Amino acid sequence: MGDLKQHSLIKAQERLRDQVGHALRAALIAGELRPGSVYSAPGLAAELGVSATPVREAMLDLAREGLVEPVRNKGFRITEVSERDLDQYTELRTMIEVPTIGRITKIATAEQLEALRPIAEEIVTSAREHNLIGYLEADRRFHLTLLALSGNDRLVETVGDLRKRSRLYGLTGLDEAGKLVSSAEEHVELLDLMLTGDSEAAEACMTRHLGHVRSLWAQGRDEPVGRIPGGLGSGL
Repeated sequence: MGDLKQHSLIKAQERLRDQVGHALRAALIAGELRPGSVYSAPGLAAELGVSATPVREAMLDLAREGLVEPVRNKGFRITEVSERDLDQYTELRTMIEVPTIGRITKIATAEQLEALRPIAEEIVTSAREHNLIGYLEADRRFHLTLLALSGNDRLVETVGDLRKRSRLYGLTGLDEAGKLVSSAEEHVELLDLMLTGDSEAAEACMTRHLGHVRSLWAQGRDEPVGRIPGGLGSGL
């Protein structure tokens, strides 16, 4: 029984690490952790209401993803992304996602595409209800699930990595200004176009959507940055 109890403890620790990692990713994407700033594990742990160990472990996971970098004896620095970086990430995503959307439009069934409608509508609902974290999570699921219809796992993995590295900045201010709703609605528009089988129109919509996202990055970089609100229970 002792071994089983130890196994359960390990699982619980892993789950807490994952929870903390999710919370920190959400705070990074939302701009609640300032790029270029250094944060200590104990300091973040105090704000999240957990011990420093799962925070340190989660930050090491983020470091492997290129979102933060360790600073000896101080903590972790949030990786800065330049305008040039963002332009290059957008160019790569456009090169990959636009023709892939065109191909998926031709090969996907109506049932496969319709299965994505609840997620597309969730993105819009989250934007309208100012649920920023719900918006970001639904947006990620929509894009990666849609691209998975191409049957190319490495493509999905690559786009997922690009999305992490080109995280959005200062979305709280943009959300308060109501600028996310129009971007959210483009997901439904894209799905409707794909269902018609018009691959060229779908590609054009995807190109416009990625350009719109890039403009949100540019606007969001100057928005004020706040602290991590609440603890893990808040869902960040």
